[in-house]
Amino acid sequence: MQERNFSMEKYWREVAKDRQPSLTFAGSSEEDWEAWRKEASDKYAELLGDYPRRVELNPEVQYSVSDGDLIRERVVFDSEEYMSVPCQVLRPKEMKGDGSNPAILCSHGHGEFGKEAVAGIRSSPEIVDNIKQHNYNYGEQMAQAGFLTISPDLRGFGERRDKREAVDPFPGRDPCNVNFIKGAIMGLWTLTGNIWDMKCCVDYLETRAEVDPERIGMMGLSQGGTMTTFTAAAEPRIKAADIICYVNSWAEFGLKQANFCGSQIVPSIYRYFDTSDIAGLIAPRPLLIEMGIYDDCFYLEDTVRGFEEVRQIYEAAGADDRLWKDIHSGPHAFGGNEAFDFFRRYL
Repeated sequence: MQERNFSMEKYWREVAKDRQPSLTFAGSSEEDWEAWRKEASDKYAELLGDYPRRVELNPEVQYSVSDGDLIRERVVFDSEEYMSVPCQVLRPKEMKGDGSNPAILCSHGHGEFGKEAVAGIRSSPEIVDNIKQHNYNYGEQMAQAGFLTISPDLRGFGERRDKREAVDPFPGRDPCNVNFIKGAIMGLWTLTGNIWDMKCCVDYLETRAEVDPERIGMMGLSQGGTMTTFTAAAEPRIKAADIICYVNSWAEFGLKQANFCGSQIVPSIYRYFDTSDIAGLIAPRPLLIEMGIYDDCFYLEDTVRGFEEVRQIYEAAGADDRLWKDIHSGPHAFGGNEAFDFFRRYL
């Protein structure tokens, strides 16, 4: 007789123990890769579901100020009928509006400050500490390195986070999970909405007088790594991507650690794909994967394994020279050892 079990944690581990996503790449040749990419891309688009209906961006630069060697702008645009996106846009003062410059979309992670830390807005001691802890101001650092950067708030974060007492009678719940459930009963996914907002950021960058539309990249830490992975897989206008501390098996960070939220999944994703497969859909475009040896969110040994699975896809695509890695001696943070050279080469 089978041993009786009442533990949900044990249940999920047993169910996932031998799970192999049905569209995990298992080939080795370019022909294998091309066939896989077609099938996987179609299924990936199906899982994401329908994007919101397109509306006019109606972008507004609400201020433009000098901040050291940079120009800092607050930009707001509409992404769908009932949703707008607040962003910080940074550029070097000497950048010309001649349509020749590269741009990077910088996505924040799962934290209370949203875009503020990524854009280097040091408006409180807590944000300053957050920047130090994660080397988090990569939107600011990349602008100082010569790129125009845009850092938006994701849905439910920063300025897009409702006051909890107004929407949650049970304090302590993760708003990401609450919003996921609200959307799920209507067949709408927060992650898909965020991908759509990232696509609208690219739309906006294409309207900027400074930006060359063929030189747009994306980067992000943690949930920002989720967004970079999922968005770059779905958006070919992103020409190069830097995934920071993310590519890690669902079985490890998801089912064993429960280290994710409703903003980072769509239903049935692990039935078909692991995170390395989704990152592999970025091929043959240039991809940098960063890993911290003291990362206590996405363990190094699991992320290294994920990188090797991505490498298999890039090798089959004949693009292994465009797959970079940065294993840095830090925590769950932006390493910044390879990213500047990576984006200079490919953007």
